[in-house]
Amino acid sequence: MADDTTETQMPTPDPALKRLDRFVGTWKMEGRLVGSDEDTITGEATYRWLPGGFFLEQKITLNFVGLQIQSQELVGYDPETDTFPSNVYSNMAPTPLLYRWEVDGDTVKISVSYPPLDATFTGRFGEDGDIFSGGWRANPGADETANVAYDISGRRVG
Repeated sequence: MADDTTETQMPTPDPALKRLDRFVGTWKMEGRLVGSDEDTITGEATYRWLPGGFFLEQKITLNFVGLQIQSQELVGYDPETDTFPSNVYSNMAPTPLLYRWEVDGDTVKISVSYPPLDATFTGRFGEDGDIFSGGWRANPGADETANVAYDISGRRVG
């Protein structure tokens, strides 16, 4: 007969997920292609924790040089690599794209390698945590026409 004092232990989120807390909220985005003097990338990103706290959801709407991009991303945690793998569901691809985030203090690195996409974002949070900036660059040997270099910044608005 089972012991009535035994309780089922529900899993709890890995404490490493707290490194993503600083993203939670709504961010106004703007940026430009490398070499341009004009901001031609604008939009908004919203981050929230899904119930349970195991996954961070990111929803983005961008006007990327006239191209309308919408995506939803779910970011989790991989303790074996101490990174944050994610799946991106976008109006630009028929299958989810796998990204991998690295967050270390104020530094953020996000990479994708799903041919022809093969690029890395490197960025930083500002001192107050309500501003970040960085840029996407093609990885060595990647097709630079498919992996357009651009810089982008975000300001928390909510």
